[in-house]
Amino acid sequence: MVYLFIFHFSQSQPPAITRHLRVLDLPGSGYERGLEHGRKLKKEIAELLVLWKKSLENEVHIPADTFIHDFLTSTSFLSAIKKYTPDVLEEVRGIAEGSGQPFKDIYAFQLVDEYWVYEDKLQNAKGSQHCSGIGIPSRSGRPAYVSQNLDVESWMDGYQIVLHILGDVHTPEQYVLSCAGLVALNGINHHGIALCVNTLMELQASPDGLPVAFMIRGVLAQNTGAAALKMLTTAKHASGQNYILGIGDSVYDFEASANSVIRMAPDAAGLVYHTNHPVANIDIKPWYKEYYEKYLAGKTQNFNSEIRFATLKRRASDSQAKDDAFIKTTLRSKDDAKNPVCVTHLPDRGGFTFGSVIFSLSDKRTMEVTAGPPDESEYKLLTFVRH
Repeated sequence: MVYLFIFHFSQSQPPAITRHLRVLDLPGSGYERGLEHGRKLKKEIAELLVLWKKSLENEVHIPADTFIHDFLTSTSFLSAIKKYTPDVLEEVRGIAEGSGQPFKDIYAFQLVDEYWVYEDKLQNAKGSQHCSGIGIPSRSGRPAYVSQNLDVESWMDGYQIVLHILGDVHTPEQYVLSCAGLVALNGINHHGIALCVNTLMELQASPDGLPVAFMIRGVLAQNTGAAALKMLTTAKHASGQNYILGIGDSVYDFEASANSVIRMAPDAAGLVYHTNHPVANIDIKPWYKEYYEKYLAGKTQNFNSEIRFATLKRRASDSQAKDDAFIKTTLRSKDDAKNPVCVTHLPDRGGFTFGSVIFSLSDKRTMEVTAGPPDESEYKLLTFVRH
C-alpha cells in the first residue's frame, strides 16, 4: 500500500510548490521489499538516476558512467555490507530488478556519502554538506527525541518517500526517510531505536568500511539498544559521519571515522546537537589539518557548519522547555540568513532541506516528517502498527 501526504506551501514562501510524500508499506524479505519498492517507483527511480548522473558530470567533469565505474572499482564495501546487512543488500538487488535499472547503478546510488568522499579525495575538499540534528533525553515524563533537518542537493526535491518496513518476528517495524531508489537517510524502529546522521567530510574514510545507508538500516534492524550501540561503535565506518542515536529514554552522539568512534558529551541540559564539522574526533584527513587546527584554536567562526552549530547551541541554552515545540521552532529557524538551519529550495542555492524528522521515543513511538523545509508545511504524524 502507498499513502500520499500532500504538502501545500504558502504563497509567501519561495518556491510556491506542492510536494507529495509517499509512504510505502514494504512487507517480506529484503529482496521482496526492494522488488516492491522498485516496481512502485520505477518511473521516479529512472528520473532520479538521470538527474544524479547529470549532477555527477557537472561536479567531476567526466562521464557519469566512467566515474561510477572508477568509484566502484576503487572501493570494496560489499564485504562489510554482506557481513552486517545482507538483507539490505538483497533489498538493493530487489530495487534494481523491480525498477529495471542496472544493479551497479542502484548500488552506487546507495553510497551517497561514500561517493562524496571519493569526490573529496579527487578534488581535495568538496566542502561540507548541510544537516542539523538535535537529540533530547527523556526528562520528567517527557519522551526522548531524536530530530534532524536532512539537507541534500536540490535535484532530489520532489522524490521524498518514507519506507515503512512492516517487519516480522526477526525484523522490527521501521519508518525510514529516504528518496525513490534509496534504502535510507534516517529512521526509527518500533523498539524506540532512532538514528539521524550528519556528514563529517573532514574525518578519515575507509574504502572497505560499512557505508552510511547500510549502517542506518543495520542499526534500525536491531531489537535491543545494546545491539544497536555495539554495531554503531564497533563496525568499521566507510566515511566520516556524526550519528545521533536514540534508545528509549536516552540519546547519544558519536563522531565516527574509519579509525575511531568518539562520543561527544551532551550539554549541561543533557542535549546533543550537531552539524557538519568534527567537534570531538581528531582523526582528520591531511588536507583538512590546517582548517581543523584553526578550528581548535577558535579562529574559524565563519563557516556554514560552525554558524549553524552556534545557532543550535544558543537556542538550546536560551529555551527553558526542551520539547517537541522547541525542536520544531529550532528546525524551522533562519537566524542567519546566509547559513540557516532551515534551507529553502532556491534557484541559486546548491542544496536545500529535503525533509525534516522528529522521532519520539516514548512508549507510543512516532515519526513526524515533512517533505521539504519544515517552515513550509506542518509535520505529518506516523505511528507504529506494532508496539
